[in-house]
Amino acid sequence: MKLFFTQLTRLLPCLVCSLLLLAMTTLPALATGKAVALKDVVAALEKGYTTLQDVQADFNQSTVIAAINKEQRGNGEVLLKRPASTAAMFRFNYFKPKQQIISNGKQVWFYLPENRQVMVSQVSEMFKGGNNIALSYLTGLGHVSRDFIITFAKEQRDKVGNFQLELVPRKPSPVLAKLQLTVSAEAVERFLQDGVVRDIFPIISSVIFDATGNETRIDYSRAKVNKGIDNGKFSFKIPEGVEIIKP
Repeated sequence: MKLFFTQLTRLLPCLVCSLLLLAMTTLPALATGKAVALKDVVAALEKGYTTLQDVQADFNQSTVIAAINKEQRGNGEVLLKRPASTAAMFRFNYFKPKQQIISNGKQVWFYLPENRQVMVSQVSEMFKGGNNIALSYLTGLGHVSRDFIITFAKEQRDKVGNFQLELVPRKPSPVLAKLQLTVSAEAVERFLQDGVVRDIFPIISSVIFDATGNETRIDYSRAKVNKGIDNGKFSFKIPEGVEIIKP
């Protein structure tokens, strides 16, 4: 069980960082073939992020463990809120496997109801060292172009015209060696036409690579943005009789 919690702790900073960058868009891509500069795609990402206050979405996740070439799948619901002056609060409700990861911005709870166990840790401890790239986003200081070296992928667009990017952290991180994003061409075209970001989450898909070669793909759907999620969603009362584990 300790091994499970260790793996989960390593993965969570990357999941949270990705959540702040990623979600599914329901808009069709424009296959215009028009040349678009890399800086325009990045601007559509960054300017949308500055308006993010909270998000609630469904997610599907698949992780390939390189050492044993085994795929693990999960799905559930995620909620995140960015207060003005503190670290963001988040909640992952996994339906499969059944578990919850909850943070009020200071403390994090990993709850396994079927095992009647909860791991309790501090946000600052989880995101220390090389994992602090995720903490920068949680505190509202994240900027894609500042934190990553960004290039177009070998294939600049996918089969339907969406943009494909590769992002490498400027500072090495054990949980995030490389991030691949597919960005909605429709969202970027709208931004270029109006000068205003209308799609806060323009990402269609992502693949996260850690330093050991593990790959995690996360797809989001039914995203609801800036709906005013109550702070009470991010608190957790440990049920009676549950074993408390500290790292």
